[in-house]
Formats: sequence, C-alpha cells, structure tokens
Amino acid sequence: MGKELYQTIEQIGREKGIDPEVIIQAVEEAMVAAFRKYFRSQENIVSRFNREKGVFEVFARKQVVEEVTNPEKEISLSEAVKYDPNIKVGEEINIPKSTEGLGRIAAQTAKQVIYQKVLEAEREKIFNEYHPRIGEIVNGIVKRFDRNDVIVDIGRTEAVLPKREQSPNETYSQGDRVKAVIIEVERISRGPQVVISRVDPQLLIKLFEMEVPEIYDGTIKIKNAVREPGERAKIAVYSTDTNVDPVGACVGMRGNRVQAIIRELKNEKIDIIEYSEDPATFIANALSPAKVSKVTILDEEKREAEVIVDSSQLSLAIGKKGQNVRLAAKLTGWKIDIKSEEEKKAEVERRMDMMSKSEGMLRAIPGIGEKTAERLAEAGFDSLEKIAKASVEELSKLPSIGREKAEKIIKEARKLLR
Repeated sequence: MGKELYQTIEQIGREKGIDPEVIIQAVEEAMVAAFRKYFRSQENIVSRFNREKGVFEVFARKQVVEEVTNPEKEISLSEAVKYDPNIKVGEEINIPKSTEGLGRIAAQTAKQVIYQKVLEAEREKIFNEYHPRIGEIVNGIVKRFDRNDVIVDIGRTEAVLPKREQSPNETYSQGDRVKAVIIEVERISRGPQVVISRVDPQLLIKLFEMEVPEIYDGTIKIKNAVREPGERAKIAVYSTDTNVDPVGACVGMRGNRVQAIIRELKNEKIDIIEYSEDPATFIANALSPAKVSKVTILDEEKREAEVIVDSSQLSLAIGKKGQNVRLAAKLTGWKIDIKSEEEKKAEVERRMDMMSKSEGMLRAIPGIGEKTAERLAEAGFDSLEKIAKASVEELSKLPSIGREKAEKIIKEARKLLR
C-alpha cells in the first residue's frame, strides 16, 4: 500500500457517499484480526492508519508496571521508556509490531473492507431511495425469472414481482415493459429487496392520478378502490367543487381517460362510483351498473344493509359468481343483502300472514284485544310460549300494558299451555 492510499480512500468515499473515516476504522479492525490470525498473538493488538506514510500500523497495547507478571499484557518501565521517555508506571503504551509478512494480507484486507463498505453504502442508498416511495408507480423491464417470480429492472436496482402480485390474465416475457406499484422494501442479506405489484388497489389509484388532472390537483378525491385483478375493479370518487362531475372527469371525453387505464390493466372492467356520505346512497351507487330500487339500513353498528332491486336487475346487481356485490361490500364497508322486489314482497306477505296467525293465537288469551295482540306480535311476543317465558318487566314496557295487565297476560298464557 503506497502513500496514495488515503487519497484513494477519500476518492472512493466521495464517489460512493461514504465517510472515509468509516472505511479507515473498518480496515483498522480488519488489520487487527488479520495480525492475530497470522501471528497467533494473544496480545492486546490495535491498529492505526498513518496518513503521512499511507500505511496501517499495528501495535501491542501494554500496561507499564514495576514488575512484569504477564508479558503479553504488561511491560516494565525500563523497557517502556525506550519508546516514550515520559511514560509512567500505571499508564498504557503502544509498542510497534512488525507487519513483515503481512503486507499482501494487509493489502487484500483493505481491498475487501473497502469493497464491503462500498457495497453496504450502495445498499443503504437504494433502501433510502425506494423505501419512501412505497405506494408509487415504477416503470421497469422484465430481466429474468426466478421460479414463478418476475425480476424487473427498475433503474437503480432490481425489483421482484412475486406470483401473488401478478394479475391472473397477464403473462410476461424477457424484455417486456412493466408498470407496477411499490408495495414493500425489505432489508435482506443480499441487500434491499423492492417488491412491486400489479394487483394492489394502489396501482389503480395511482393510474387514475396520472390520467385525471383533477385528481392530481385535488379537485377530485379518491375515497376507496377495490379490485378482483384481471376481472373487475371499483373506485369511489367525490368532488370538492360542485361544478365538477367526479365520475365524468374520471371517464374523460369519449371515455379516453378510463380506457387508458383499462388498457394498462389488460381489459380489467372498472366501475367509477360517486362517493356519498349517506350510506344508503353510497351502497346504491356502489352496485353499479345495476339500478337499485331501495336501500334500507338494517343495523348501523354492524353495518348491515338490505338492497331491493327489480327482478331484471338482480343478476346484474349480484354479478358473476357474486363478484359485483362482493366488490360493492368491500368498497363501502357494508354487508349487503340483495333481494328482488318479488322476493321482498313474498317475504312481507309471509311475515304479515304469520303475524296475523300469531295475533289470532294471542287473542285467545283472556283480556287481550286486537290492538294489544298486534303490539305484542310487533315486539316479538308472537306466540303463547314466548309470552309465557317473558318477564313482567318486559311486557309492561309495551304501550298500554301496565304491570298488572302484564302479570295477568303471562298468567293466562301459562294456563293455556298446560
């Protein structure tokens, strides 16, 4: 290693973005390990880079004592003053060690350490560059295949497109151009691994941001997007400007904007849905292209809704293998139960018939008139068994049924069941 070594280290540091001191420290540590291995030394070995000479020097660090009991760790004062006339008992001194025979190993060690540090710095730069870009679209070229995974060159590094992140209606060949979204950047032993996806809903969102200027400038907002890759997708949008139609803007003139995205996703069907704060309206919109007759919110807490459609719209609302309603449920976050108007009508008729029969049975209880029977049936007490098992408190809560009447009704119901 010549005097130019430090200049070389500095130059590498500047080019690769590594602090030269980090390289020097790493080489010093490697030199210590190489010396111990080469000379089989048990001494306390340290290394220091001599910038003037451009060489790594090796020393044995020893304690200055009056009487030496451990020659590998200690040195007598009479010997120590030969190296430093001002040294005192109790202090430590570095005794220069010959590196004869270590020259080739030292040069090789320095080269390996510098290579390793450059590699680590490159990996760190790649990680720092791509990790903040999770959720962004990258363009790449298919480079090779690793089992079912596709390795894509994205410029500064290679990305992996795993089998699970590939659309089922797409195939890849070497040299193909690929547009995908970064979903993960992992630190692994071989360096950072950038994972990309062609199926993540974020890809759909980013493609709309690229194609629709009103989304990019914030006039139109994307609420949510869901996909069954290669088949169908739904994206919910709304406008912050009442003069801008969010769905029309996303579709574009003669459908040019959405068609560009459909082409990119290899003919995946896309439903553009207008988002609404009103759950019933949002659910009705989400079931597009089907036309909805009525939406009833059954349970807000459990987010359950019932949707009524005309018989001609039922198969369209449900979709092939339930795909349309499944995507609508994912988009809205509501559990959707779809029924045709005929089904709902038949259901209401059955319920009315049962209620009528229940009321007839309840009127068999002495002291119960038509209105009381109706109230009991509506509250769920539609059989003698249910009334007999009910508590006085439960029945007395119903309109026009006081505690005394509740007691009498329960007593009479139990009599009839004997």
